[in-house]
Amino acid sequence: MGEQQVKRKSGSKRAGTFGPVQFPDRLGVSLWQFERARRAGLVPEPDAGGGRWSVAVVEEVMGRRAQIAALGALPDVGAERAAGLLGARFGMELEAGVLIELARTDVIPVVGEYKGHALYCGRALETFADRAVLERAVESGRLYTRVQAAGYLRVREADFAHLVRSGWVEPVTWVRSGWQRRREVPAVALFRQGDLEVLLAHPGIDWDEVRRTPKGRPSQLARLTTRTGRGGE
Repeated sequence: MGEQQVKRKSGSKRAGTFGPVQFPDRLGVSLWQFERARRAGLVPEPDAGGGRWSVAVVEEVMGRRAQIAALGALPDVGAERAAGLLGARFGMELEAGVLIELARTDVIPVVGEYKGHALYCGRALETFADRAVLERAVESGRLYTRVQAAGYLRVREADFAHLVRSGWVEPVTWVRSGWQRRREVPAVALFRQGDLEVLLAHPGIDWDEVRRTPKGRPSQLARLTTRTGRGGE
């Protein structure tokens, strides 16, 4: 008996089980469909040891192929591709940042990550059809740098710095600046328009007084009480 035959013979002990590649192949689905089915509870945890499934489990799941197919035909994707798909569907020019807003409200949730980038639920993306919700997300989720956010509020950058320091506004994400290398941690904070609008409507801030403060004078916002959490708003 040749060496290859011996190896196949010794491997036959596991012939009655299926691994994470053979199982989806047996079902006739892609790896991403298989992982989505696992998250949905249609595929149980491995029962045969070594991260493998028994024939009995595989045959049981074979009867759920219609349910697995109903989980959608679009894989989980990154923000840029998701924005492109939504833009094409609604005839709109969309920035990738709109997905942060849609995820924040759990309309299209984050379900994983790839190389440090969020993956958005393909099933939710595939079925999303509410233009009004998308338009609100575009508006509220518009992102600003610190300088841009100060301009939106019509205050000095020093005033806005007090809002950040005291926890009255927090960045929703960070991006790399033009001078940063790809391997470096993103250093530019971005703030959402919806949070800035909440600040503008807050009764505890006299914006006219803040804006009247001349250059070189202490900011009226320096008196703000530091917030330890956003839940206390």
